[in-house]
Amino acid sequence: MTPLQADDRVLVNLPVLAHEVPALRAAVGWDRADADYPGLFGRLLCWAGARDADGRLVAFGYVAAPALSHGYLEDIIVHPAHQRRGLGLALVRRLLAEAAWAGVGVVSTTYRPEHRAFYERCGFRWCDGGAWTPPA
Repeated sequence: MTPLQADDRVLVNLPVLAHEVPALRAAVGWDRADADYPGLFGRLLCWAGARDADGRLVAFGYVAAPALSHGYLEDIIVHPAHQRRGLGLALVRRLLAEAAWAGVGVVSTTYRPEHRAFYERCGFRWCDGGAWTPPA
């Protein structure tokens, strides 16, 4: 892959083909979630991403906002070949700016403990919380 510089532009609501996000998810070791795309886009406040010089999607994330008072930042993904160059920080900051512009009052997210420093650099603060999933 062609290297992507951290100062390259993160685009909001860029066109994304149905296979691109699942492929990026797989590249970072996540479940592909093919069934979620492209239908997920209709449920989001906004999404953002970046492409490398060859046009491949190398970063992606989104904000879901079921009510303007609260949004949820999810699926912040940067291809391993493009990590640790500021692209993830630029992606999150762009998504948060879009949420603020839309009037979202609070944006929450969940993350693994090893990613805490990253999210704190993005402006999040640690807080207690919980998550619910339906029984299997």
